[in-house]
Amino acid sequence: MFTPLTIRGLTLRNRIGVSPMCQYSCEDGFATDWHLVHLGSRAIGGAALVFTEATAVAARARISPADLGIWKDEHIAPLARIAAFLKEHGSAPGIQLAHAGRKASTRRPWEGGGQIPVSEGGWQPDAPSPVPFRMEDPPPRELSREEICAVADAFRAAAQRALEAGFQVVEIHGAHGYLLHEFLSPLSNFRKDDYGGSSENRIRIVREVAAAVRTVWPENLPLFLRISCSDWVEGGWTIEESVELARCVKPLGVDLIDCSSGGSVPTLSIPFAPGYQVPFAERIRREAGILTAAVGLITTAQQADTIVRAGSSDLVLLAREFLRDPYFGLHAAQALGAPVDVAIQYGRAFPK
Repeated sequence: MFTPLTIRGLTLRNRIGVSPMCQYSCEDGFATDWHLVHLGSRAIGGAALVFTEATAVAARARISPADLGIWKDEHIAPLARIAAFLKEHGSAPGIQLAHAGRKASTRRPWEGGGQIPVSEGGWQPDAPSPVPFRMEDPPPRELSREEICAVADAFRAAAQRALEAGFQVVEIHGAHGYLLHEFLSPLSNFRKDDYGGSSENRIRIVREVAAAVRTVWPENLPLFLRISCSDWVEGGWTIEESVELARCVKPLGVDLIDCSSGGSVPTLSIPFAPGYQVPFAERIRREAGILTAAVGLITTAQQADTIVRAGSSDLVLLAREFLRDPYFGLHAAQALGAPVDVAIQYGRAFPK
């Protein structure tokens, strides 16, 4: 886990990354001091790659009104401050570009969640088909073909801003029941045109977004794609389709598949257990011949190290464990007997 990983022209100092985690702490999409401290402390804590939370490519693409955004040039400066701090402390700054689709316009989790009505300042979400996520929600607005093209344009413009802000990794969010995943999954995509029906049609928008991002994202910088490798529901998106999607996007310039799962429907049964999504990462890595990241209930240094040593994934991304322990990377190095790459200001706490 403490072997460097080189992807294109970027070398990560170890195989530990901070997974995107929504903070719901913005106004009009602007990053704040909260984000600087939250993300910066994980860089000081030893992570080689630190991702922002899902960052909306359009105002209506936000999960909630308090989401981080990158849909206008004014968002660049506060994000650039964060990216510079991460690099200064040895971490590659990553940004996850996202569109919430039919899961947009919701209240923050600690405010009860649920969709915000238009009458209360919300908006009608976009989707491949006019089918709500929850039965009690009003139907989303079905995107026209022209609007689907505009989605790809929004991702491209966001990637250009991310480059100007100094980020070194872009991840396209195609998981967890948000817009791109909604197109992938037959549970939410009932279209009859070139973007629905067959698996080849349902993956079309993801291919178009990846190609659009690569037109502005430099050849020497990595591009990741996060997917839900399985819907965990009969008749939904499958691991077999995920393998094929990985094969299709690799020639378009996607370097790594970030392997998560679920999110398409509100009620499902997932066999939660430590590392329960690791087999997805291993299979896609083996069968599609592409780098993968494992994520989900990875909580100890030994567990993470075993995943990488076994060849199940090339990178391990942690979320809640980094909330519990911002210095997981430093503690993992101590536990595994690896050199502790600690900021000089913290040296007294990590004697050599």
